Amino acid sequence: MAKIHMVLQGKGGVGKSFIASTLAQHQYAKGKKPLCIDTDPVNATFKGFKKLNVRQINVMSGDEIDPRKFDDLIELIAGTQTDVVIDNGASTFVPMSHYLISNQIPALLTDMGHELIVHTVITGSQALMDTLTGFKNLVSQFPDETRFVVWLNPYWGAITMDGKRFEEMKIYLDNKSRVSAIIRIPEYKADTFGKDLSEILQAKLTFSEALESKTLPIMVRQRLTIIKKQLFTSIESVAAVLT
Repeated sequence: MAKIHMVLQGKGGVGKSFIASTLAQHQYAKGKKPLCIDTDPVNATFKGFKKLNVRQINVMSGDEIDPRKFDDLIELIAGTQTDVVIDNGASTFVPMSHYLISNQIPALLTDMGHELIVHTVITGSQALMDTLTGFKNLVSQFPDETRFVVWLNPYWGAITMDGKRFEEMKIYLDNKSRVSAIIRIPEYKADTFGKDLSEILQAKLTFSEALESKTLPIMVRQRLTIIKKQLFTSIESVAAVLT
């Protein structure tokens, strides 16, 4: 059975492509070659990671899903023998979610012998309410058998509301049974770890490419090594869900 990892969140700039690239890099580190797909018609950030061999499939026609283009996506997934990582843009969130549900894609993937895992992001500050709403909409609309993995990304600020962490919030407690795993991205100091990570993401470099680069200072590579280990360890901690 292949795992179809789909990253969905309606808020832009919250780390969807970062999560997709990290999932793919973790699989590559394990000797696997996942099928990587970017469906974002506006900002195909995931596609920029050349080392991950990401295929771009624009499933949109205007503001709606193009059924024929989506058919091509399903055909590609149907024939895969490896896991799949799909990054979706904020602009495709509503039509993609609706199309997946109305066409019973989760059940179809199950019939194919695959399993859909929806990854979504919660981040802090002004984006907190938007990402919480996106999470709530996803779990309320997708069928019960769909697995959800929530990534907590503190890049924009602490993920707290009225002094409560995400795991203490009513929106999580009401939907706790739908969440198979929570992955917490560490809060990185902006002028060191955060800056180093931001720069390789902007350059569309994988951790391996950055660590092999002789042009990066030793301490930059050291910090990136620590970040990579932290992220991969977090993924390994929920391996029972992801593999």
